[in-house]
Amino acid sequence: MPSPDKPDTDKPGRAGEKRLPASRFGRFGQVAKLAGGVAGGMLAEGGRRLASGKLPSAKDLLLTPGNAKRVTAQLAEMRGAAMKLGQMLSMDGGDLLPPELAEILSRLRSSAYAMPTDQLHKRLSRTFGKDWRSLFAHFNETPIAAASIGQVHRAKTLDGANIVLKIQYPGVAKSIDSDIDNVATLLRVAGLIPKAIDIQPLLDDAKAQLRAEADYAREAKHQQRFANMLKNDPRFLVPKVEQAFSGHSILAMDYVNGIPIENVAGMSQARRNEVATAMFELLLRELFELHYMQTDPNFANYLYDARHKKIILLDFGATRRFNNAFAKNYMQLFRAAMHSDDDALCIAAGQVGYSVGEPGSAYRSLLLELFNTVLAPFRNDEALEFPLAGMMESLGALGERARAHTDFWQAPPADALYLHRKVGGMYLLASRLEAHVNVHRLLQPWLNKL
Repeated sequence: MPSPDKPDTDKPGRAGEKRLPASRFGRFGQVAKLAGGVAGGMLAEGGRRLASGKLPSAKDLLLTPGNAKRVTAQLAEMRGAAMKLGQMLSMDGGDLLPPELAEILSRLRSSAYAMPTDQLHKRLSRTFGKDWRSLFAHFNETPIAAASIGQVHRAKTLDGANIVLKIQYPGVAKSIDSDIDNVATLLRVAGLIPKAIDIQPLLDDAKAQLRAEADYAREAKHQQRFANMLKNDPRFLVPKVEQAFSGHSILAMDYVNGIPIENVAGMSQARRNEVATAMFELLLRELFELHYMQTDPNFANYLYDARHKKIILLDFGATRRFNNAFAKNYMQLFRAAMHSDDDALCIAAGQVGYSVGEPGSAYRSLLLELFNTVLAPFRNDEALEFPLAGMMESLGALGERARAHTDFWQAPPADALYLHRKVGGMYLLASRLEAHVNVHRLLQPWLNKL
């Protein structure tokens, strides 16, 4: 393996491959390269605009198409926490970031390179020994998926079982803290994160979450627990973990055949409704019963077995535990919204950890309008037709107004952000499927349980 204090040599790979910088020095060099490229792009764009008689702003210079391409490409090449932070900000920071930057970072959800073959072989040798090939009847060296922390390969065991192995990129686990600090500093210095907001608590929680995600042995335990919890629900399937081929940097499980869940959009209205309803039911059960939630709603984490009508759940690295008080406070918030009780809603929101402003203040009125808009779909006993007409536009307008208030920049608790990430993902999925779901009826059984 390369020395941790020396950069890796960049070697060409097959199409779609990029050698991953595994050392701290190499990864810092990538961030420096990104900063230099962005600065160079700003100078070039500034020169062009001045030559045409225009006086450009710093934001205009930063958010050029060329710099957008640089940021996306560099974070995708680094993978690991740098890319994951970009993905998380694109989903969780929609109200905090300029729309142009949010669009740049959103591209990272579907951008990833695979490791070159020699790096892949080193990872396998490190886990299984140099004679790792003898453990498999067949191992496909072309990955079937590549993401921010690892890539996935199909294999067949000596006894004929079809499995997949999620193999972590080299250096990812050790680089989490420095990656997040470097990228956050770059975004802050570039003026792309508002000065009014203290994102350090979010960065600290992101580091802890990503360290947990990089521990595949921990993820295996979460996957097994979800398999046990859902074993009696015929709508879901969680692949069995193959412990003999798993460790801290490799996670093996049974291969399960399915189509991307968004492909359900081409099926009957009834099937689309069933799938979206099941996903919302699982969300509510995770929050109010299990207090245990897979918080990454990336569509790639779900497949669908059309023959057996099963939703296949994948990737439990982002699993998060919620305490009883958090779940109870959110239930009180739901109850207050269902009864249009603004006073109770503010009390519940404050108990969750939101800044609710002073009674009678313009900010509190705005916050109430925001909460009531978000929770309005749960009030009426009727099937909602996704996408919900006008909701995103209304939320966008409210967010613009909220940015004028300093209270808005007090970051909500990390648990709330991860919950919102999951809820937002379910709204996006239901919208992609154009499903009809009665979320009021799904919530009703929980209202008197906590």
